[in-house]
Amino acid sequence: MRFKDAREAGLALAARLGESAGLEGSSVLAVASGGVGVALEVSKHLRLPLDLLLLRRLLVPRGPLEPLCAASVAGARFVDEEVEERAAVDAALGSFLASALAEFDEHVRACRGSRTPSDLKGRAVLLVDNGVRTGSTVLAAVRALRRVGPARVVVAAPVAAPEALALVEAAADDFVYLSAPEPFGHVGLWYEDFTRPSDEQVRSMLEQSEVPRPA
Repeated sequence: MRFKDAREAGLALAARLGESAGLEGSSVLAVASGGVGVALEVSKHLRLPLDLLLLRRLLVPRGPLEPLCAASVAGARFVDEEVEERAAVDAALGSFLASALAEFDEHVRACRGSRTPSDLKGRAVLLVDNGVRTGSTVLAAVRALRRVGPARVVVAAPVAAPEALALVEAAADDFVYLSAPEPFGHVGLWYEDFTRPSDEQVRSMLEQSEVPRPA
């Protein structure tokens, strides 16, 4: 299965998700920036509100699939506790962290505009990306998302590497994907057009979601 672009992949994923039960009242959260084009189509066709989850990797990971990150979950910022603990006793790391977070906040504002944070506590959330290769990005996204207290986390992607399936399934409450080709290579191989949107394009796509966000 190869997709023309993110829109085509999003339409196919929306069709599959439309067959799932228990998604009423859910919110769609795009893993930005690559997942926004896919998530927009899911949001539009399932008539669910759309917001963003943005990540900034900060330190060498504890393991190959555990990057230490800052995250913006629908406008709420979180930093992995280990980063803050290490920065508290290392002045150089503390200075780096302050600078990195200032840049990250600017990136978040460029992508989300002036919209207020969404309240996802107690809600089912569809976490959508354009594909899953190692699973490291999704694992970091799920870890950050859990901190806002969602009732359920459903990861959804058009394509996923077979070796990442078990990892994502263990981290999420459900994992919906359309294809797990082998050999996998990288996510871009499964799209004819794999152009990543700019911050301005991300904000524009976010604004195209006309469904009211959760109060």
